[in-house]
Amino acid sequence: MFDLAPVSLWLEDYSGVKQLFDEWRAAGISSLREHLKADPERVRACSSRIRVIKVNRKTLNLFEAEDIGHLVENLDKIFRADMLRTHIDELVQLWEGKPDFGGNTVNYSLSGKRLDIQLKGTILPGHEERWDRVLVAIEDVTERETARRDLSVSEAYARGLFEHSPVSLWVEDFSAVKQLLEDVRRQGISDFRTFTDVHPEFVSRCMSEIRVIDVNRHTLELFAAPDKKTLLGNLADVLRDEMRESFREQLIDLWNDKIFQQREVVNYSLAGDELHLHLQFSVLPGYEHDWSLVQVALTDITARKRAEAYLEYLGKHDVLTKLYNRSFYVDELNRLERKGPLPVTVIIIDLNGLKMANDQLGHAAGDALLRRAGEVLSKAVDKPRCAARIGGDEFALLLPGTDERDGKLVLESIENLLEVNNQFYTGLPLSFSMGLATSEPGERLEAIVRRADLLMYEAKRAYYAALKENGVA
Repeated sequence: MFDLAPVSLWLEDYSGVKQLFDEWRAAGISSLREHLKADPERVRACSSRIRVIKVNRKTLNLFEAEDIGHLVENLDKIFRADMLRTHIDELVQLWEGKPDFGGNTVNYSLSGKRLDIQLKGTILPGHEERWDRVLVAIEDVTERETARRDLSVSEAYARGLFEHSPVSLWVEDFSAVKQLLEDVRRQGISDFRTFTDVHPEFVSRCMSEIRVIDVNRHTLELFAAPDKKTLLGNLADVLRDEMRESFREQLIDLWNDKIFQQREVVNYSLAGDELHLHLQFSVLPGYEHDWSLVQVALTDITARKRAEAYLEYLGKHDVLTKLYNRSFYVDELNRLERKGPLPVTVIIIDLNGLKMANDQLGHAAGDALLRRAGEVLSKAVDKPRCAARIGGDEFALLLPGTDERDGKLVLESIENLLEVNNQFYTGLPLSFSMGLATSEPGERLEAIVRRADLLMYEAKRAYYAALKENGVA
């Protein structure tokens, strides 16, 4: 029943927590809450005293763990800062002598996914004196809490808390802009985009006719303005460069009766910092006839833009070794097939001993070897040459415009770098089995890769044969 229960169950030993509580009581501590709040490390001390005895299948599935050992050795990824804050309430309940405790908190799966959970724990009958058997039930309420948070945001927006909104809000009067557009329409203009191409000054005039009625506090913070007067007096410094073209597109949408718009724009703070913003433009209900009341909401997405740039990096790179990944390698191989320059030399490399390191010393040791391999290979080549991790322990170097002689120089460089690396790091030596092949006129690069691969396997067989001869393997 424990193993097949539809909720996450943990059987734990809290005797270490009780012992710590007894020590604190003897030292004169009366308010556990104040004691823990004074030093968050005391919360960690309590948490570290809890020993996991057993968990059920639902727990392993929920936290994406392979087995209890995998789960326990990664508890620091599951219980983070959010958990420690709410853990105080649970500990206080136990301190006050309650056999049951509970609360809502946040955990994380081993892949980093946030889990909103509802926790209930109880000291099992017969173990009230030692707390050595505590049953904890965890219910995943992420969906409910996500919906609740979304609803809370919606309600806050609906209440119109303009001044305290977490986004930059501008209330503006676009009535003069509407009048200018109507004047142009009365002149018989139908292709407004072409009109603004011919008359860019019209866009500037429309920008100058916008009247800002109010902005909120977050706007001042975002644009580094000490007050509204300073901000509104320096709008030319805020709305410049790329913003002119963005505003032109905004005018074209208004010309086409799109009174609700979303787009990404670039503004500048008064300190000169570039701000990437998500802009939402809306003519407020009841003002569609004259556009005299418009709301503009600006959300700072500068961090997201940086994150997108990082994600683009991740799309081409292996996180562990910092080398290019297999996807980039395949694309680059195809590009070189089409465009060269020829000849192309390919070096296929296998990291020796990775499986042994993982099996005997753990994946942390294997990962350390892979990182060291990345350090060596990244130093061995410069653009337009590239090094990529194309498998678990397999790497490839693509050397465009490189003949066999120069390719062998790269092999020598790698050997030298390996020697230096092994002098710098203690522990397992870093070792490669390598195969090199250079393209012949008319030869497909796939064939070159196969030739290099076969030579790598010959080197690998020789490596292990030498180990066996020396009695190592």
